[in-house]
Amino acid sequence: MFVCLFVFYEDRMNNESPAPPATGAITPLQQMVASCSGAILTSLFVTPLDVVKIRLQAQKNPFPKGKCFVYCNGLMDHICICENGNSKAWYKAPGHFSGTLDAFVNIVRREGIRSLWSGLPPTLVMAVPATVIYFTCYDQLCAALRVRMGEYAQMAPLLAGATARVGSVTVISPLELIRTKLQSQKQSYRELTQCIRSAVAKEGWLSLWRGLGPTLLRDVPFSAMYWYNYEMGKSWLCGLSNITEPTLTITFVSGAVSGSIASIVTLPFDVVKTRKQVELGELQAKNCKSASSTFYVMCRIVAENGFRGLFAGKYFTDP
Repeated sequence: MFVCLFVFYEDRMNNESPAPPATGAITPLQQMVASCSGAILTSLFVTPLDVVKIRLQAQKNPFPKGKCFVYCNGLMDHICICENGNSKAWYKAPGHFSGTLDAFVNIVRREGIRSLWSGLPPTLVMAVPATVIYFTCYDQLCAALRVRMGEYAQMAPLLAGATARVGSVTVISPLELIRTKLQSQKQSYRELTQCIRSAVAKEGWLSLWRGLGPTLLRDVPFSAMYWYNYEMGKSWLCGLSNITEPTLTITFVSGAVSGSIASIVTLPFDVVKTRKQVELGELQAKNCKSASSTFYVMCRIVAENGFRGLFAGKYFTDP
């Protein structure tokens, strides 16, 4: 599962950063460097998997212009809009693949190994800062809450994880909206600035955070559950092994199990979030303002596919 992979790896980078000998604590700068490095490495490992997934989807159901698809660089989900009239876009490259392994081999053979990281650089502009904000805020908040909460200190990871996720998503959400507009409408930065000013004048500043709701609905519960279960699992396994510092195996198992639990529980919100984001992206491409509410999107999924549709998963479904 992609979510488990990138969350575990970033957390590992954070916890294994070298501590300054004078204080024995990890500084915020070290946390930023570790999370940034982990974010880049995670993207390099995970992006080829999503590139192959998108190419297989495009082969099965060709993307018409103006339609959206979900692109994940291992750190964040991004909504990409099919470029009008661009038949040379990486997701429209010719080729027929019989499966995942065949797609890997033939993409490298025909297009070069760099093609496995198609679309990665533009998404890292937002994904890396979001990751740095998220992990640095989590570590700082968790340390402060443990001191202040006393006997309830075990709840600190839950509160710190939820709060850090709210902060990072809120900061990045307007940038994702701007990126989508740039991609769909091919505007210059001057035109984009005017468009944003016009939207703010008509609809207020909250228009820059359109689509924030469904993202928070998935990400905040996930982060709260992940960090709480991760810290509790790590402490339990350390006690079971009679050690004070977690080993690589303990860290890996704690991260994988807690990530899996959080992913399963929040999967319905994940499906709704993706549908909502795709709808917003397509509306922006058509310069439309109205969009279905999150509750309506959820009801529509249930009406079309039953309750099982909320657990259908998103990474391997057609856009």
